[in-house]
Amino acid sequence: MAQSLRWGLIGASTIAREWVIDAIRAQPRNEVVAVLSTDAQRGADFAHERGIPSSYTELSALLANPAVDAVYISTTNELHKGQTLAAAAAGKHVLCEKPLALSFADAREMVAACSKAGVVLATNHHLRNAATHRKIRELIRSGAIGKPLFARVFHAVYLPPHLQGWRLHKPEAGGGVILDITCHDADTLRFLLAAEVVEAVALSQQAELASGQLEDGVMAVLRFDNGVLAQLHDAFTVKHAGTGLEVHGTEGSVVARNVMTQRPAGEIVLRNATGETAVAVEHENLYVRAVRAFNAAVAGQGQPAASGEDGVKSLAVALAVQEAARSGRRIAVRYQ
Repeated sequence: MAQSLRWGLIGASTIAREWVIDAIRAQPRNEVVAVLSTDAQRGADFAHERGIPSSYTELSALLANPAVDAVYISTTNELHKGQTLAAAAAGKHVLCEKPLALSFADAREMVAACSKAGVVLATNHHLRNAATHRKIRELIRSGAIGKPLFARVFHAVYLPPHLQGWRLHKPEAGGGVILDITCHDADTLRFLLAAEVVEAVALSQQAELASGQLEDGVMAVLRFDNGVLAQLHDAFTVKHAGTGLEVHGTEGSVVARNVMTQRPAGEIVLRNATGETAVAVEHENLYVRAVRAFNAAVAGQGQPAASGEDGVKSLAVALAVQEAARSGRRIAVRYQ
């Protein structure tokens, strides 16, 4: 029998409204029973719009609700740690948006607290749930491109006006393109290559959207412990580039387009000595797959698609890129 989970949403967010609520409701015996917003009217409107029975303005009240088994945290980044620790103390399983926290130590503390409480902690790195990325991982593991040598990620997009708030102007909330997008790239490449990043170099840009100390564009190079060099281009300011990912090896290359996206979309081509071949992909909703894996983990039948530990490691890479861009130095990624 499928795991029964009743969810509380910590944050009346766009991603919850557009993607996660439907992904939860797509699971047998799952329902959304509560939402938290510090703005009472926003929370009430959100609950009414999405058919959620209860709305709260206090975290303690939501966590005290015995009907809540798990929480989805999609607040601004600086709030993730405290909300996760409180949820763990209340015995609630946690699916948390990336980045887990603003510091490596805080992210480690979150993982430790959930482990001690015996609750599941997952990071909502949605991209590793894409059928395209799972197919690329399969191709690499099967030896289709030989030994991987290089990778490139194109994740330069235009941040929609309704999201152009704290991400561009509030460093204290964990804004900036590196924490928002680069950590997704890091997790995706870790997933594809089954390898860890050991060092980073980077240059950042403030083009036309971000203010203060925040960046709205970055180019970075990562070195992995298996020798692969990866080039990243991430931005909030580019309207027409399209997204993509390439992995080049000794015997071939995988080229994917329109794959760094929330939507179940994109195409893959395999290039080798015999020519160019389109690779068939059976697309699936990324968030539905993520919540299904979360349910299985809660039932003791596997791991989340992206664990808390995955969230710690992607954050470590993003922090190294951030430091490299600000210092102009090559930065070793610190995992301890």
